[in-house]
Amino acid sequence: MENKAIIHVITGDGKGKTTASLGLALRSSGAGKKIKFIQFLKKADFSEHEAIKKFKLPIEVETFGIGFYKILGDSHTEAEHKDAAAKALTAARRAIESDQYDLIVLDEINVAMGFKLIKISDVIEVIALAKSGDIVLTGRRAPAKIKKIADLVSEIKSVKHYFDTGLEARKGIEF
Repeated sequence: MENKAIIHVITGDGKGKTTASLGLALRSSGAGKKIKFIQFLKKADFSEHEAIKKFKLPIEVETFGIGFYKILGDSHTEAEHKDAAAKALTAARRAIESDQYDLIVLDEINVAMGFKLIKISDVIEVIALAKSGDIVLTGRRAPAKIKKIADLVSEIKSVKHYFDTGLEARKGIEF
């Protein structure tokens, strides 16, 4: 059997894709694994960053987001978002090519592909470089080509969400 990474996809319109990948990172850290967590659209002001620092978890986090693309209040251009996503993909390539991580999470990469901030073919090329370990791709609307090459695809479905009643995102729960 050839050496290759196990590719996980966590997608769907329900809440909890990043949370699920963080749970996997927590489990992996408990087993002594080396973890890299690369965030494509998120800025470095999420509560998970504070928890990782506070509890000194062995999870390396890099954030490249400049804000959620096409979400209310986003003041950045498409070119700026493409540049940020390209930098995140370069960081993913470096992490994969280094072969020093057991688990690499590419958080919100599916959304970046969906908005065409990065090309699906480029993502496939980068994850194909992985010789071992696990690569996790999170975010809504994972492209069919990504699902096809994945070894595991989990879809989180929204049945009911309090956002629909007008409740806003809360620190420590949504971010």
